[in-house]
Amino acid sequence: MTITNKYIKRSRISEAKFREFVRYFSLDLDAHKIAFLTGLNRNTVNRYLHLLRKRTAEFCEQSSPFVGEIEVDESYFGARRIKGKRGRGAYRKTPVFGILQRGGKVYTEIVPDCARKTLQAIIRGRVEPDSVIHSDAWRGYTGLVDLGYKSIIVCIMERTNCQWQETYQRH
Repeated sequence: MTITNKYIKRSRISEAKFREFVRYFSLDLDAHKIAFLTGLNRNTVNRYLHLLRKRTAEFCEQSSPFVGEIEVDESYFGARRIKGKRGRGAYRKTPVFGILQRGGKVYTEIVPDCARKTLQAIIRGRVEPDSVIHSDAWRGYTGLVDLGYKSIIVCIMERTNCQWQETYQRH
């Protein structure tokens, strides 16, 4: 007798077991705990976790682009401070670029660098033209108007005369 599973072809686990597996995946349990609770081999669990994450990423890639009021920003993640290079692009820091649709969804991507070419390629692929893009004054965002976007550069908390104020500048 062969086990049929409508979710994964040629699978050796039942649909009920797979649904249980997905439920544990949605609870954000690690592979070891899922293997223990389902009675599956940890390597099998790792393979199915990889397939689920891959399919989830594919689904997110196909989702509609961002429209309307959009915020973009880049940041560096990693160890606190290592002696040596400081500031933007510090040693062993991972640059991450993010897009936020106000009142909507978020998209993040690890990028090789925060150069204009890299950031604007992602923006062109993810954001509809004629959208309003709010960004900081980083030079990677200059030229968005030339691509058909309405760009607003926001200098947040600029200190002048011992008072904090926001300044808006239309591009």
